[in-house]
Amino acid sequence: MALLVTGAAGFIGYHFCRRMLQEGFEVVGLDNLNDYYEVSLKKDRLALLERQAGFQFVQAALEDREAMDRVFARNRFSRTVHLAAQAGVRYSLENPHAYVDSNVAGFLNILEGCRRQEVEHLIFASSSSVYGANKTKPFSVHHNVDHPVSLYAATKKAGELMAHTYSSLFGLPVTGLRFFTVYGPWGRPDMAYYSFTRSILRGEPIRVFNYGRMKRDFTYIDDIVEGMVRLLDQLPEPDPGWDGERPDPGRSCAPYRLYNIGNNKPVELLHFIEVLERALGREAEKELLPLQPGDMVETYADIDDLAQEVGFRPETTIEEGIGRFVEWYREYHGAEG
Repeated sequence: MALLVTGAAGFIGYHFCRRMLQEGFEVVGLDNLNDYYEVSLKKDRLALLERQAGFQFVQAALEDREAMDRVFARNRFSRTVHLAAQAGVRYSLENPHAYVDSNVAGFLNILEGCRRQEVEHLIFASSSSVYGANKTKPFSVHHNVDHPVSLYAATKKAGELMAHTYSSLFGLPVTGLRFFTVYGPWGRPDMAYYSFTRSILRGEPIRVFNYGRMKRDFTYIDDIVEGMVRLLDQLPEPDPGWDGERPDPGRSCAPYRLYNIGNNKPVELLHFIEVLERALGREAEKELLPLQPGDMVETYADIDDLAQEVGFRPETTIEEGIGRFVEWYREYHGAEG
């Protein structure tokens, strides 16, 4: 029985597939190769995966119900890891329908496939964006998250609710992972650290929102993957102590769990840029701008549940992580980007 990984040509999907293939898994990787960012980067990631034994690629859109039905009909999956989504907070202001198509309708097709096939464990990607207007720090999966501030976040919250519904109705074991600002080699060009690197190397100014005073819980990609791997065989079970009069959002009377995966160390954006400047050996010309609509001022992950469940806490510092990213960037793009 194979492992289904959606978003296999994406940033996190590529790294997770590579790790699973190295550990001897048969992986069916699905991606639609859309042009939200450079398709060439996705194809280059995919080419590296296709060199490894045990990898099969399927190009399909999540919202294409017939295509998704075929994927589940032609394979038997012991685990499904759903990482595909329409990403990006700011782009959701420009193209909201893409988010509902992929993140809501598309996720429904994944849930239906897993239900019909009785998949042993569905792991899906949520986001730190679901914390929205929450002010209590660090963000905990046990906090209510009913106040998103972007449509992207709202679709990710919708996905959590849909997943819980399927877990409750059909006994589908489901684990949701709220990722916190993932970065590293083979990353997404729409992310700030990537676009900053490109602009600095080209001598172009970088746009720094909220005047650089926002904070992010930057999490290195290898730490994200390690957390996912450890949870893959950690099947959630109903919590016998769950109380519907005082409902805990992170647990359930169904086989459903939520975890944050973050570095647990928020870093101010201006300091992050300083680390990037040192790694590049160049100073950035900064265009300081106000906070963008839909952006959160700070993210900060409470990862106690993750540590207690699988004994893991991310430990990669931004100095280490940015150094590795810059090394990859110069190799992939050339010294001047």
